[in-house]
Amino acid sequence: MPNTALQEKTVRVLATAQVLNGVGVAGTVAAGSLLVASITESETLAGLAQTSSVLGAAALALPLARLTARGGRRLALSAGFVAGVIGSLFAIHGGSQKDIFFMLLGTFLVGAASAAGYQARFAAVDLATNETRAKQLSFVVWGSTVGAVTGPNLMEPAGNLAESIGLPRLTGPYVVSAVTLSLAFFVIQLFLRPDPFLTAVKQSGIVTKPKGATKAALHHIRSNDRALFAILSIAIGHVAMVSIMVMTPVHMAHVDVTLTVIGLVISVHVLGMYAFSPIVGTFSDRLGRVRVIQIGVITLLLSSIISGIARADDAITLGIGLFLLGLGWSCTLIAGSAFLTESVSPEMKTSSQGASDLVMNLSGAGGGALAGVIIGTLSYGWLCAFTAIPVSILGLWSLKLARR
Repeated sequence: MPNTALQEKTVRVLATAQVLNGVGVAGTVAAGSLLVASITESETLAGLAQTSSVLGAAALALPLARLTARGGRRLALSAGFVAGVIGSLFAIHGGSQKDIFFMLLGTFLVGAASAAGYQARFAAVDLATNETRAKQLSFVVWGSTVGAVTGPNLMEPAGNLAESIGLPRLTGPYVVSAVTLSLAFFVIQLFLRPDPFLTAVKQSGIVTKPKGATKAALHHIRSNDRALFAILSIAIGHVAMVSIMVMTPVHMAHVDVTLTVIGLVISVHVLGMYAFSPIVGTFSDRLGRVRVIQIGVITLLLSSIISGIARADDAITLGIGLFLLGLGWSCTLIAGSAFLTESVSPEMKTSSQGASDLVMNLSGAGGGALAGVIIGTLSYGWLCAFTAIPVSILGLWSLKLARR
């Protein structure tokens, strides 16, 4: 099969899996925070759900990269989705029995499905050309749009489904995720053939080493200003997104906003994350990676201002702020990922991609944990203000890099 035809097929399969992954993972975001707050009777600890999920994504980033190096993208992505299914079942048990251990273990493993989703964007560029790399990557990111927007809006019907089978309402999104992640596994297993990574390796003749490569990749990135800027752009954009997004449902719940309204606000946020990704990818190819990252920085700063001044019951203003939050994240993720892939040596690509997801998710986990503390001791407005600090630093760095 010619590379062009194989690339088109690969992107279609990955996008389909991302739709299913989006339905499964996005629907659990608000439910997880509310479940943990309910179990622990503490808003300060509500951020542990997303923190645990992000830690799971971080913990699986390197193993999935190593599985890719050993057996290709199909093996790695399938493993991530299976772990997500198991995590959904653990979360259902933890939420039903008010067992915080199983609840957090479940969200940790659901994070593995997120890790698989992040790895999928790199699978989209295994066979892509330099001129279309960001655009091809963005199509797979865009594949998450349908599922990720639908997921939060399924909170109400998923809750009804859970109650109909004798489970607490808030475990409903995890029932949905168990089903959709199972379907994503079968899509990858059946249709991601031939494997794009193994095909690219065969054509290039470059050998990747799965063992001991992560430390070398991090050293390689630290010694390369372009690669370091790229990976930190991804990480800082993710910190900003996770910190504000995960605490917005808790902020709105202060004034007894309904789950339907909360789900709508999160859906608008997710729309910003994914819906315009092909446009972001096209701009990244045409305007340059650094310029699009700068656009992302400005958008994230606007988001922190708008969200920070919104009342807890002002769903419209919060929706605008979270839409911009998602759009800024999209810019830093897509342009940063393409920039990283281009900035490292070919034999370091797989390990650098794993290292990138590790740094991104660890940063997000730290941001989610601190967000719970900040909103518990100060306020949601202060959280948004603190989030703007690392984003501003990234913007100043981008000006220095652009001048070079």
